[in-house]
Amino acid sequence: MFGYIVMNKPESRFREYDEYKTYYCGLCRELKERFGVPGQISISYDMTFLVLLLDGLYEPRTSTGTSYCAIHPFRKQPIKKSCVTDYVADMNLLLTYYKCMDDWNDERKATRLAYAGVLQSKVKALKEKYPEKTEKLVSGLAELSALEAKEERNIDLVSGCFGRILAEIMAYRNDMWETSLRKIGFYLGKFIYIMDAYDDVEEDVKKGLYNPFAERFGQPDFPEYVKSLMLLMMSEVGREFEKLPVLRHADILRNILYSGVWCRFAEITGEREKKQEKK
Repeated sequence: MFGYIVMNKPESRFREYDEYKTYYCGLCRELKERFGVPGQISISYDMTFLVLLLDGLYEPRTSTGTSYCAIHPFRKQPIKKSCVTDYVADMNLLLTYYKCMDDWNDERKATRLAYAGVLQSKVKALKEKYPEKTEKLVSGLAELSALEAKEERNIDLVSGCFGRILAEIMAYRNDMWETSLRKIGFYLGKFIYIMDAYDDVEEDVKKGLYNPFAERFGQPDFPEYVKSLMLLMMSEVGREFEKLPVLRHADILRNILYSGVWCRFAEITGEREKKQEKK
């Protein structure tokens, strides 16, 4: 369900993209140092966005360095980390673990259960560290599973469940910025769920699996209908983002929110249009 909140690389400057990579690599390194390789492979672009957002808002002291990785084994990569990176790494692992367990309970995916088993020992300490967030995350996924089990077609209801989960993760501190961060998380979570359903709908229909868009898929106005829903979500995200006094990473964050999030939608829509032309 992740990987949609990305930079639009062609629309970014080299300096901005390089800065983005240093924080991505910083999060990757933090996940490996604290949770090993199983934690490292859980990294997502969506959580890199959260690192940049919180780092830009709170401007904590940042440490810089270099590190080798599996993808670049012969050349050290520059990295940047802070206390924000620590928090996001924790949330990344918690969400990955409970999403794996949710996939096992819903679809009996053995690979997900196996991965969750590897992460389980690390998650135990995180549950004790973040009891309230863990409880809300678990209850949100349970509510989402229940709605999907009864094949709920109201996209607002099902996407709202994931929105509330991401809102909880975005709420880094109980302070004056909490309300805006929760709203950004809520609407961004709904956007991610809608995009994921749009991405999967063709395969889900073929396999007879649940998808809230199954009945609408194939209609001429389907892409525009979905785009209109996502535009509503991102307009709310943008409204709340612009309320925050973010200067650090502002251009990168705007690239992601106003351009990058649409890259996958354009790619999916283009591929489906080409298929229709061939038919």
